[in-house]
Amino acid sequence: MVRQLCRSFNEGAGVHRVLDGADGRFLPGEVVAIVGRSGSGKSTLLNLVSGIDRPDSGEVQIGGRIVTSMREPERTLFRRANLGFVYQFFNLLPTLDVEENVRLPLELNGTRGAAARRRSAAILTEIGLGDRLHSAVDRLSGGEQQRVAIARALVHGPAVVLADEPTGNLDEETASQVLRVLLALTRSRGATLLIVTHDAWLARSADRVLELREGKLAPCEAALGPRGTAGREHAGDAGPRGIDCGRTPARRTGPS
Repeated sequence: MVRQLCRSFNEGAGVHRVLDGADGRFLPGEVVAIVGRSGSGKSTLLNLVSGIDRPDSGEVQIGGRIVTSMREPERTLFRRANLGFVYQFFNLLPTLDVEENVRLPLELNGTRGAAARRRSAAILTEIGLGDRLHSAVDRLSGGEQQRVAIARALVHGPAVVLADEPTGNLDEETASQVLRVLLALTRSRGATLLIVTHDAWLARSADRVLELREGKLAPCEAALGPRGTAGREHAGDAGPRGIDCGRTPARRTGPS
């Protein structure tokens, strides 16, 4: 849950107010897409939810814990144990092989040795990469690297997964495959998934779509499916890739 989040940045002689009393409630196991124009504050919101950044005012609460009241060492430990991250450009460590990349969050949280290797191998097998455990990550395709990144984000059983344009660096067919893996893993584990995206096709795969506009979160009517909800039935569809929540969904124009 986020409550009355405010965050501003100095720009020259002025102040740019990115978040201005943003409110949002996210349920366990829910998939929520957050859309908005470039510069609207979507990535800033994820950084505040994760505790990477601090708000000027307001509150972030996860699992009954108020993240914004924690000091830095406590926030780091909380983030490590309770959150998973998926980025547009994968952020895998090239000095580690596939299994070692996935195992890293387990080791950081105190699970080591054979137990950690079993868990990392199991989730890689689940996503169809059980035969690539000891491959160098730079030998994988973009879609395979993103699947490894998703496995890394979920292997330690986080309560919340934050995904920032998780398909933005992939072609449409690969993006569809990766999205199915991301949704399947998070839903099977009951994690809350927050996805920041410009992509209406991806947004329609969520249970709910919110728009960040003028520093606040509000329902995005243009991203709703034909039955009035974002709807899981759209997860495999190839729909419009671009959206303006104030109007109707944009026509298909290719990746943004």
